[in-house]
Parts: sequence; C-alpha cells; structure tokens
Amino acid sequence: MLRNCIACHSRLSTALRLKFQKRHLNLQEYQSKQILDKHGCSVQKFIVANSKSEAERQVNRLGPCEYVVKAQILAGGRGKGKFPDGKPGLSGVYITYNRDEALDAVQNMIGKRLVTKQTIKDGVKVDKVMIAEGVVIKRETYLAVLMDRESNGPVIVASPAGGMDIETVAEKNPELIYKEPIDIHAGITEEQARKIAKNLEFKGELLDKAAKEIIRLYNLFISVDATQVEINPFVETEDNRVFCVDAKMNFDDSAAYRQKEIFSMEDHSESDPREVEANKFHLNYIGMDGNIACLVNGAGLAMATMDVIKLHGGEPANFLDVGGSVTEDQVYHAFRIITSDPQVRCVLVNIFGGIVNCATIAKGVVSASKKIELKVPLVVRLEGTNVEEAKSIMANSGLPILSANCLEEAAKKAVQSLANSK
Repeated sequence: MLRNCIACHSRLSTALRLKFQKRHLNLQEYQSKQILDKHGCSVQKFIVANSKSEAERQVNRLGPCEYVVKAQILAGGRGKGKFPDGKPGLSGVYITYNRDEALDAVQNMIGKRLVTKQTIKDGVKVDKVMIAEGVVIKRETYLAVLMDRESNGPVIVASPAGGMDIETVAEKNPELIYKEPIDIHAGITEEQARKIAKNLEFKGELLDKAAKEIIRLYNLFISVDATQVEINPFVETEDNRVFCVDAKMNFDDSAAYRQKEIFSMEDHSESDPREVEANKFHLNYIGMDGNIACLVNGAGLAMATMDVIKLHGGEPANFLDVGGSVTEDQVYHAFRIITSDPQVRCVLVNIFGGIVNCATIAKGVVSASKKIELKVPLVVRLEGTNVEEAKSIMANSGLPILSANCLEEAAKKAVQSLANSK
C-alpha cells in the first residue's frame, strides 16, 4: 500500500510543481520567436501556416534558402518524433533546400498526430507548422535570463557549451557555467554584457554583436515580466552573425493583467480541457486514472485524501483543491468538472474548515448534486467552521449523502460504495 501512495505522489509531482511552485505559460516556438523579433532580438526569418496553401502564399518571404519545417506542438523531441498515421520516415522537423519539398512536408504534417518522447501514447495533432530560414551554424552556446532566489533578482546564466541539456553540462563540466547577477534597479550594463559575451567565447566584432544581443534579451525579460528567457542554442554563424535559434519563455502569472497580449497567446490545445475549465473558476484540478473523485480544500489535505483512498484499496480520479475562499458557485463548477469524467463512480468531499466556511461547502454540494442530478454515491466529511450548520443542511437536503466523521471513515465508505455498486 505504501508503494501505491508513493506512486500517487509521483504521478502528481510534476503537475503540482507547475501549479504551485513554477509559473508557466505554454507558448509555441513560433510565438516565442514573434516576441523575440518584436523586441529587436535576432531570429531567423520564418512563416507560420495551418495549410499547404497558406504556406505557399507566404513562403516567398523567405527567399531561396535552406527551409527548416517544424511541427508546432508543445512537446519536445520533435526531430525524433514520428507520424504513425502519416508519411513513413517523416519526423516533426524536416530540412530541405527544395521549396516544393518543404511545402509537401507542411501538407504531410498538418492534421496528423505527432508522437515524441514527451507526448501521450497517441501523440498530438499538428495544427500549425513553422518554416524557418536555415542558418549555417558555426558554434552553439547557451544563454538564459531568469529570476534567482539566491541572487534575490535577475541572473544571467551562460555557457559556451550550448545546444545540449544545460543540467548535463552543469553536472559534467560545471566550470563551463557562468552566472552574472543583474541589479534589477540599474539594469544590465554594457560592461556586464561584454563580460558574458567573452565567457561565451565570442571574439572580435562578434563580441560586440553578442553583447548587444544579450542587452536586448535582458530588456525583453524585464519588459514582458518573464521569469525565464532561455536561448538554446544562442549561435554564431559562418557568415559572422549572432542568432537566437530556439527559445523557451516562462512568465509571471501575477503580471497577466498588464501582459494581456502575451497571455492571450497561450495554447490550450494540448491541455486537459477539464484543467483549462477549472482554471477559469480558480480551481486547481489535475485529472488522474482512478474512479473516486475528490473535492478538497488545501493541496496538502488533497494529497493526504488520495493517499488514504489508496491505502483502503481505492483509486483517486483527480486532485481538486477548491482553495480557501471558495464560493457556492465554485463548488458547483468543481462538481460539474469532476463528474464529467466518465470513470468516476463515487465523489468524496473532504473539507477542513478554517478559512473555509463548512456551511458554504454544504450549500454548494447540495445545490450542485441537484443541478447535475448526481447519479453516483456521495461521501462527505466536514470539520471546522460552521460544521453543525453544514451537517444540518446536508441532513435536510433529501439527498442520500454518506456522512463521515474523519478522513479514514470517508475513504472506507467511498471504497465500500464501489463494491456495493458492482
């Protein structure tokens, strides 16, 4: 049973870190390039299309060049990905000097599902494709601007060993990692930018070009309220140019009100629609593969609830934290979302009311159960503020609610209800 609990935590760990620790806005590669271009950073010429005909209308903007055709999905590993229902041998990245071959690749990617090491088993449908101008890379480096707790502000991390996983570089060659804290009030200085460019081993006129690019990237980082702007690779080309070839950006969620243009770009096509829907109502939801739906207040209590369900032989269908300022309307939407999962055969509500008013939860539970005509067993454990009023509301609701005095009793009743319904 302990192994089951650990497995439950493991499945949630990444998702919970994203929701409660890391601030993360999903942007496609072409969207990051658009932001870089808008702020004066050097990127290859590129076009984006959702059909071959659209690509044909735009491709002449690139002129004769090496065409780099890239499927636009959020998962990594596209270059080694496969299209099970598409052209044999085609990956998510196709490079050619032939214009017609590039357009054929666009046609063969759009509408097909691309499977990579980071996608689900069935892959992700490709709706857009980017065609970028190829550049002849002489050397790859790594550059990132990010918020650093240790430095209490922005820091630039740089390495001449670019084009690879920076964590691997840090582990095997830590001497190749350079960090430069930046005073957020004064901003980056030209001296600092040149120092970073030297650490990246740019020389001569390229040193000046790289330094200017570093300043532009830092200014972009500040102006868009980013928490991270990572360029990997940050390259030197054979014709003595400096380019930001690939970018990863994270943004501060609390700045969404003043970065509306950027946040409106978020791509939800690869997200669980239930998670997207829950986010609209300020609910923290993560779908799982069990059949006992959970509605809980507090991330820690939600984790404990899932653990106890598993200890008694059940499987949680989701993680759902309604937060501390939940309203009756939010409870309704929480119920609607968790019961939209066809696997759910029981709902367990576990609330410890400190900030949360148990009576508010009870009213919301009763109202939601009636509105959605709940057909599965409902187990409710409430404790804390206004709990007696809450129990009275449920007792007088006319609903077949299974009440519990503690979490363990609630979990046992939830699991037993599944056995009784077989």
